[in-house]
Amino acid sequence: MSDPRKRNSAAMTDGPARAPARSQLKSIGFSDEDLARPIVGVAHQWIETMPCNFNHRRMAQRVKEGIRAAGGTPMEVNTISVSDGVSMGTEGMRASLISREVITDSIEVAAIGHSFDALVVIVGCDKTIPAGAMALARLNIPGLALYSGSIAPGKFRGQDITIQEVFEGVGAHAAGKLTADELMEIENAACPGAGACGGQFTANTMATALDFLGISPPGANVVPAMDGGKADTAFEAGRLVMDLLDRDVRPRDIITRESVENAISAVAATGGSTNAVLHIMAIAHEARVELELEDFDRIAARVPILADLKPWGNYVATDVFQAGGLSLVARELHKLGLLHGDERYVDGRTIAEVAQAAVETPGQQVIYPADNPLKPTGGILILRGNLAPDGCVIKVSGQERDTFTGPARVFDGEEACFQAVIDQDIEPGSFIVIRNEGPAGGPGMREMLAVTGAIQGAGLGDSVALMTDGRFSGASHGFMIGHVAPEAFRRGPIAAVQDGDPITFDVANRTLNVHLTDEQIEERLADWQPPPPRYPTGAMAKYAALVSSASQGAVTTN
Repeated sequence: MSDPRKRNSAAMTDGPARAPARSQLKSIGFSDEDLARPIVGVAHQWIETMPCNFNHRRMAQRVKEGIRAAGGTPMEVNTISVSDGVSMGTEGMRASLISREVITDSIEVAAIGHSFDALVVIVGCDKTIPAGAMALARLNIPGLALYSGSIAPGKFRGQDITIQEVFEGVGAHAAGKLTADELMEIENAACPGAGACGGQFTANTMATALDFLGISPPGANVVPAMDGGKADTAFEAGRLVMDLLDRDVRPRDIITRESVENAISAVAATGGSTNAVLHIMAIAHEARVELELEDFDRIAARVPILADLKPWGNYVATDVFQAGGLSLVARELHKLGLLHGDERYVDGRTIAEVAQAAVETPGQQVIYPADNPLKPTGGILILRGNLAPDGCVIKVSGQERDTFTGPARVFDGEEACFQAVIDQDIEPGSFIVIRNEGPAGGPGMREMLAVTGAIQGAGLGDSVALMTDGRFSGASHGFMIGHVAPEAFRRGPIAAVQDGDPITFDVANRTLNVHLTDEQIEERLADWQPPPPRYPTGAMAKYAALVSSASQGAVTTN
């Protein structure tokens, strides 16, 4: 009799007709006993191009040990990743968001192609994290996602630093505020080992979101990459996936409308990356959960900022771990009635139970109490107006200014803007516009950390605003508006803006407008032609043809 948990793999391994499949699998070390057990995929993105995923193979071995100990047979799957930090500011950055879809698709294909009964996805760099959750939701076989952990901060003259300080150092060096030797010293110190970027940038933001979604084991994601306990979380994840298989608990049982709202609350409370809007929209799409841009605004408007984290605060992810973990954030949000407390984690506990079991390190200053938050409302807002009729995203964590008006300084692409900043050719008071960087027009919706870091380093952070149909890194801060939709390439109003046009954003009224009439915008667009596609063939061209608007999560599935 076949093991009843082999809901998928029995068709691949059981019976006389499957002798050829068993023969091939035996050639690489699988035994009859192995093949009689449920087959569990262990997917990861080990790649020798970044620190973020560099510990994935080691973690995969421990996950596999946990699966075997609990009566399953693991099969390891390796897919790709693109480093935002390494590719930032280059043509390679166009591949970053595209990689989210490639990773999701490749895990799906491997899982279907090899009849996996369950799945553990180890995730690390920015796009791998939503991709892992998207694949789990799409496949809807028992499974979980495990974040491989944050990098430790580096040290520069007694201060903790991250990759953020390196990017900002480039602008400071160009402005004559930092010597070449000092920049090299920062470069050499900022990244001391394996792990994803240390602040509440996109990786740690999305790792937080997966925790509050319940699709990761509670407390596992916040353990740093190089901490001795990380291997234990991997082993326990392997054991836990077998429990999910035994109970036939599936990702869409975990990822619900309520758990998605919990994830948005956690992003808002920790001052997280604007990229969370894109990625949570995409995860919800795969989980068949209805979600709109205004849901982020609605939730952030009632959630206080509780975590003092970089890029605008003082601490990094390893400090959150040492303070007591993400359960402290859950505890404080639960006190305020801002969580759906009955939503369950993959281990079966409710988020309320995890919150109530939080253990705080005495004297910690990273997570603020509910009755004394850093700011009364969360950090991510949605704006609309004649420049963004389909919406755009602004992060206001660490900012006090609610409005900005300035003359447009228009750039058709990131490189030209970066060069203008380095050449000190940006006037204070300007409203910078970078267009043709959207999901289809880029293609790939590049992040702008090279530009925003240079702006901060050049001392312009408080005197200019920037809007783009591209994206920002979670390490970006200042008056930055991204995901402007429709994008220029698809005839969005941003394509009509000219140098000198006054532009205003108004946080209180949630608006982004150019001081032109609708008729003037239409008149300019009447003669507008999109630029030729950068990639006429290949994966980039396929993505550009299929990708949806940023307002829909930039997904490529129907």
